[in-house]
Amino acid sequence: MAFASIFCCGKCSDRKEQGKKQPTWRIFSLKELHAATNNFNYDNKLGEGGFGSVYWGQLWDGSQIAVKRLKVWSNKAEMEFAVEVEILARVRHKNLLSLRGYCAEGQERLIVYDYMPNLSLLSHLHGHHSAECLLDWKRRMNIAIGSAEGIAYLHHHATPHIIHRDIKASNVLLDSDFQAQVADFGFAKLIPDGATHVTTRVKGTLGYLAPEYAMLGKASESCDVFSFGILLLELASGKKPIEKLSTATKRIIVDWALPLFCERKLSELADPRLNGKFEEEELNRIIIVALVCTQNLPEKRPTMLEVVDLLKGESKEKLAELENDELFKSQKVADYNDVRPVAEDSYDSISEEKDLKHEVKEIGQDDS
Repeated sequence: MAFASIFCCGKCSDRKEQGKKQPTWRIFSLKELHAATNNFNYDNKLGEGGFGSVYWGQLWDGSQIAVKRLKVWSNKAEMEFAVEVEILARVRHKNLLSLRGYCAEGQERLIVYDYMPNLSLLSHLHGHHSAECLLDWKRRMNIAIGSAEGIAYLHHHATPHIIHRDIKASNVLLDSDFQAQVADFGFAKLIPDGATHVTTRVKGTLGYLAPEYAMLGKASESCDVFSFGILLLELASGKKPIEKLSTATKRIIVDWALPLFCERKLSELADPRLNGKFEEEELNRIIIVALVCTQNLPEKRPTMLEVVDLLKGESKEKLAELENDELFKSQKVADYNDVRPVAEDSYDSISEEKDLKHEVKEIGQDDS
C-alpha cells in the first residue's frame, strides 16, 4: 500500500533530524482501538468534521489517546490519511501534535494521537469552556507564541517545507498545561525546494483563507501566515473570524479590528471576558502582528520566523516600524475594507467552521 513507503520515509527523516531518537509511533490493530474507544461509542466522541470523527480512548496501560476515524473509505480519504500520516511521521516539535500511530485494516483508516485534556482553542473561545474563561492573558500569549513556533518549524525547519493550509482555532489543541499543539495535517502540502507556491484546489475554512488562495488556489507559506493572523485576532478579542450581524450581513474580524486599532482603541479589541486584565504592550504587539499578517498582498506579510520574534518582543525596532506603517493610517481604512475579497460559501471544497457538539465531553479527564 502507498502509506507503507511513507513510513519508511518518515522513519529515515526522523532519524536524520533527531539523531539518537527513534520514532515513537507504531501500528495499532483495529481490535485494539475498538477496545480503547468502547467500539467507537457515541459517548466517547470528542468532535467531528468533514474528515470524520475523533474519539477519546484509553489503552491497556492506562494512557489516554484521541483516535481520528476517517468517515468513509475513498481515494480522497486515503489521500488525506496518507498525507497526514506522512507529515506527522516527518515532524517532531513541542508545539506540533505528535503521532502515536495509525491503523489501516480493510476500509478503516485511523490515526492515533495523544489525548489533549484541554481540548481545542475553539472550545475555550466559542464552545463549552468559553463561559469559564480558563484562558487568562498569560495563557493566551503562550498559545500565540507556541502555535507560531510550531508553524514556523513547518515552514522553515521541516525538510521539505510544509504548508498546513488549515490553521484555525479548532486545529490548535491544548495540553494539560495549556501549551499549544498545532494539529490536523490532512490538507498539508509539501513544498519542493525553490518553489514559491503550489497551485491546488482550495481547501480550508471560511474566514481564515488568504485572498490569493481563495480566489486563485495559490498556496504558499504566506497563506498560513494570513490564517494565523486571523487566529491571533480571534485569540485576543474572543470574536469569531466571521460574525453574522444580521441574516443578510456578515463582518470579517479584520474589518472590525483595523479601524479600532487605527484609532488606538486597544481596550475595545480585548476579549471582554478578560475584564481588562491584560498586558497592554503585549495586546498592542499581537494586534499589530495580526493585522500585518492579514494584508491582502502576500509579499507584505511577515514570515512565521519574523512573527515569532515579534510576538516575543525580540524585534522592537521592527515592531515600531510596523506600527507606523501606512496600513494603520486612518485614511487607509476605507480602501482596505473596500478591496477585501470574501470567499463565497459555494466553494464545495471549503467548509464553514462548525461548533463541535461533542467537544463538551470530558471523558476520564484528570485536571489535576
